[in-house]
Amino acid sequence: MSRIFASAAAFALLAACTEQPKEEVSLNLTPPTYPETRQDTAAGDTLHGTWVPDPYRWLEDDLSEETADWVKRQNEVTEAWLAQVPFRSSIAKRYEDLYNFPKVSAPVRIGDLYFQYRNSGLQNQSVIYVRKGIDGEDTVFIDPNAIDPAGTTSINLSGASLDRRYMVVNVQKAGSDWQELEIWDLSTMTRLSDKLEWVKFSGASWFKDGFFYSRFPEVKEGSKFSAASLGQMVYYHKVGTPQSQDVLVHSDPANPNRYVGVGVTEGEEFATLYISTGTDGFEQYYHDLRTGGLPKQGTPWVALQRGFDFKTSIADYDHVHDRLLVRTNVNAPNYRLVAVDPKKPAQEHWVDVLPHKDFLLESAGLCGGQLFAEYLKDVTTRIYRYEPDGSNEREIKLPGLGSAGGFSGRRDHTYTFYSFTNFTDPGTIYKYDIASGTSEIFFRPELKFDPDQFETKQVFYPSKDGTKVPLFIVHKKGLKLDGNNPTLLYAYGGFNISLSPSFSTSRIILLEQGGVYALANLRGGGEYGEAWHQAGMKEKKQNVFDDFIAAGEYLIKEKYTRKEKLGIQGGSNGGLLVGAVMTQRPDLFQVAFPQVGVLDMLRFQKFSAGFGWTPEYGNADNSPEELAYLKAYSPLHNVKPGTAYPATLVMTADHDDRVVPAHSFKFVSALQAAHTGPNPVLIRVDVQAGHGAGKPTSKIIEEQADIWSFFWANVGFTPTYPEAASAIH
Repeated sequence: MSRIFASAAAFALLAACTEQPKEEVSLNLTPPTYPETRQDTAAGDTLHGTWVPDPYRWLEDDLSEETADWVKRQNEVTEAWLAQVPFRSSIAKRYEDLYNFPKVSAPVRIGDLYFQYRNSGLQNQSVIYVRKGIDGEDTVFIDPNAIDPAGTTSINLSGASLDRRYMVVNVQKAGSDWQELEIWDLSTMTRLSDKLEWVKFSGASWFKDGFFYSRFPEVKEGSKFSAASLGQMVYYHKVGTPQSQDVLVHSDPANPNRYVGVGVTEGEEFATLYISTGTDGFEQYYHDLRTGGLPKQGTPWVALQRGFDFKTSIADYDHVHDRLLVRTNVNAPNYRLVAVDPKKPAQEHWVDVLPHKDFLLESAGLCGGQLFAEYLKDVTTRIYRYEPDGSNEREIKLPGLGSAGGFSGRRDHTYTFYSFTNFTDPGTIYKYDIASGTSEIFFRPELKFDPDQFETKQVFYPSKDGTKVPLFIVHKKGLKLDGNNPTLLYAYGGFNISLSPSFSTSRIILLEQGGVYALANLRGGGEYGEAWHQAGMKEKKQNVFDDFIAAGEYLIKEKYTRKEKLGIQGGSNGGLLVGAVMTQRPDLFQVAFPQVGVLDMLRFQKFSAGFGWTPEYGNADNSPEELAYLKAYSPLHNVKPGTAYPATLVMTADHDDRVVPAHSFKFVSALQAAHTGPNPVLIRVDVQAGHGAGKPTSKIIEEQADIWSFFWANVGFTPTYPEAASAIH
C-alpha cells in the first residue's frame, strides 16, 4: 500500500501470568502531607461577562524558579509515599523480567535494503538495523543509545528519495514534539551535514533532489515547550544546502493557527497539500509535478476539498489509469474510496472504487498492483484485497479477531508485510506473497506465558441515553464474578481515534494476579465512523463521560468488581476523560490515573498545539455557549471543596509540549486543597520526558512500577510475583 504519509509501526509487548489469590490487606501507609501551594486570588479572566478565577495560574510559567521548586516538593512527597509500598521493588523487577524480550518491527523496504527497528529487550531506545536483501545479515544503521547514553533521544526514519539514495531521519529529544531532520546517504551509510530545525508535526516528502517538510518560525522568546505553535509553513529543502536557502512553498500569515503539510505520490507525479484548523476536518489540494515543477509560495493548487467540514484525503495515485484514489467521508460517514480524474476534480465526477459500507474504512492504498483496504468492524480489523478498480474482492484471513496493519509497499513489490496483535498476542509479523495470496510468519517473539490461560470477551452495554457501547473485558479463564476482582477500566473517547485490541506487558501485572482489564470504546472515537465521533464532540462531549461512567456501573452490576476495587486510567484526551468522571462521580471509583491530561478546558487553546484541538472541544473565548458547556465538565473547574475523591496519581512530564504540564499542576493543586478523606492525591512529574512517545525503557519500567504500586495499595491487595518464567509457547 503506497502511502503518501507513513508512520513507524508500533511495537507490541510481552508478558507472563500466574494464579494468585485476591486477599484483603491493609498496608497502613502514612498519609501524605501535601506541600503548600500558593493561591493568587486576583488571577483569572472575565469571559463573556463571567469572572472565572484561576488561583494557580502562576504554575503555567514552566521556567520560573517557584514552579520548579513546587515540582520538586511535590515529587518528594510522591516518592516518599510510594517508597512505603512494600512490593514496589518486586513490581519493578517483575515488569523488567516481562519486558526483557526481543522486539522487532516489520521491515521497511527501500530498494534492496530492508530497515527494521530492533530492541534486544531492555535497551532504552530501539536500534535501527539494515540488511541487504530480505535474507541478508543485519548491521546497525543508527543506534540512539550510543548517541545518547541517557536514552532520552528517539530516532525514526522519515522518508527515502525515489532513487533510494537518501533517507531523512527524524530526531526527537526528551520526549518533545520538536524534531530535527537529518539526511543519510544510503550508498555510504553516513550522515550528511544537513540539519533542519524548528520542525514539528512533519514528515519528509521527496521530490527530485530534495524534500518538502513543515516547520515553525524560530521561537525567540519564552519557553519553546509551552509557547503556542503558530505560523506553520511548508518548505522545500535541497540536499547539501543550508536550511536558510530552503524554498518557501506555502505559508498563510493571516491564519497562523492552521497546520499545513505536503505529501508526494510514489512516482513523484503529484504533490498534495493539506490545510487544517486542527484535529478535525481539512482542506485538500494537489499540484501536478510533471507539468508544474516545484511549487513555490503563490503557486496555484487545484482544490479537491475546500472548507473544514469533511475529511477528504488523497490516499494514493493509480498511475496506470491516471487517477487519484481519495478516501472521503463526503456522503459516507464510514468513509469510501473514490477515483478522481486530476483534470476533473469536482465531486460530480468522483467515481466510487470502494463504496460506503456499514462499517469503517480506515485506510486504503496500492501495493504490487493490488488495492488493499483496512476496515474496522465492531472494533476489530478486516483486510480486503481488490483490483485497482475495486473489483474482485477477497478477504485476507487473519489469525483471529484483533488488530492488523501493514500491506504497504511500492508498485513493483511482489510481497509485503503486516502485523497482527490482540490482547494476548504480543504482535506477530507476517510476510504476504501478493501473487499467491499466502502469508507466512516472518517474526514471532518467544512468549513467556500461555495465552490460553486468558479469555477476551466483547459486550455491549447501555449508556445513560440508551446507546450501546462496546466493551472488551480480559481476564483469566474461570474468573469468579463475585465483585471482588481488582479491575482497571481504560478509554480515550475523542479525536476520531479508534482503540482496537492491542497487547501491553503492563496489563499482565494486573491479569496475572487475577485482575480484570476493561477497554471501553466510547463515543468521540472513530470506531463507528464520523457519526460516532461527532456524538462525542464539542457540546456533546458529556456523552463520552456518560459512556465511561456507564462502563464502570456495568462492571459493578455484573459483579466483575466493586467500587473499592475499580480503577480508571486514560492519557491525553483520556486524561481529560478521567479528570471529568472522577469529579462528576467521585463515589464510583477507588483509584484514578489522569495521565498527561487536558484538564483546564478554558485555557488549553493558549498553549503549544492546543488551538488545534478547538475543532474537537470548542473554545471558551468564542461565545457564552461554548464557555458554558466547557466549564460544565472542565476537570479543573469542577473540583468541589469538602469532597472525598478517589486515590489519585496525576501523571505528567516536564518536557510535554503537547499537553503542557500546567494542566496537571493546576488540577492536582485544586484537588489537594479540596479533598477530604484518607485517599492520597499525588502528582508524578517525570523529568527529561514528554507526552509519551520515545520514552526510554528505564523510565517506562519506573513509571509502571509506580502505577501498579499505587493501584494495588489503594485497592487493598498485595501482589506476589514469581521468578521470571522460561519461554513456554
